[in-house]
Amino acid sequence: METTQQEKDERYMRKALEQAAIAAERGEVPVGAVVVCRDRIIARAHNLTEALNDVTAHAEMQAVTAAANALGGKYLDVCSLYVTVEPCVMCAGALGWAQLGRLVYGCSDEKRGYSRFAPQALHPKTEVVAGILENDCAELMKSFFKQRR
Repeated sequence: METTQQEKDERYMRKALEQAAIAAERGEVPVGAVVVCRDRIIARAHNLTEALNDVTAHAEMQAVTAAANALGGKYLDVCSLYVTVEPCVMCAGALGWAQLGRLVYGCSDEKRGYSRFAPQALHPKTEVVAGILENDCAELMKSFFKQRR
């Protein structure tokens, strides 16, 4: 039986959610990401801003670096990035430079999301799919910040 794109998107987003849960356990904002190339995960990452004391150590940035290393090149045009929360402007810019083929994210980020502040940051050919496992992704963020307050 053939797997639909929706089923694949949900399966890979669950892998990104696993990464986000690891981040939460470590006191990081729970954002997780995986990069998929030809139906294979080539990179897994989560936020490391606290651990590395680095504001640029977002899950997407870590995933892009790991994926580029795995592929031996800087362009990710044949890859999909699955990330639990809409990328910020910085990450969207990096995804644009990497010429990402497909961006799939869970929940929107009303305060910091790229679509509000820099909707043209991604490469023009990047396909964007939003709202995959949106409730699960949003709930992880809400519960994390609820515990912190």
